[in-house]
Amino acid sequence: MSVEAQSAVAAAVVVRGERVLLVRRRVAEGALSWQFPAGKIEPEETPGEAAVRETEEETGLLVVPERVLGQRVHPMTGREIHYIACRPVGGRAVVASADEVAGLTWATHSEIPQYVPHGLFGPVQNYLNGALLS
Repeated sequence: MSVEAQSAVAAAVVVRGERVLLVRRRVAEGALSWQFPAGKIEPEETPGEAAVRETEEETGLLVVPERVLGQRVHPMTGREIHYIACRPVGGRAVVASADEVAGLTWATHSEIPQYVPHGLFGPVQNYLNGALLS
C-alpha cells in the first residue's frame, strides 16, 4: 500500500436541518482547527465506513453515508481527503473523544466562513449551498 493510501482521510459532511456539523480539533492542523468529523481510512474500510466510524468516535452521533461529494489532496495538509455526505440517524452530537476534539458546533450556512475562513472544497460548498439553503 502506498503512503498516500495509508494516510487517506474520510471527512463526514453531516447536515441536520439547516446546519452542518463542525468539530474543533484539540491540535490544529496548521491553520485548520474547525473541520468536519474526519480521520484515517483503515485498511479494508471504505471512505463511507470511515466517515461513519470517525463521526461516532469523535461526536457520538450515529450517521449513514448518503453519497460521495468528492476527493482531493488538501492544499494545507497534503493529505488525500474523501468527503462523504452523511445523514444523522441516532445519538446526540457531543465531544465524545476529548483527546481529539475540543468542541463542536452546528453551523448555519452564513456561519461557515467564521469557522473555515480559507473556504471549503468546491463540491462540498456546492452541496452545502443546496442542503443548507433549501
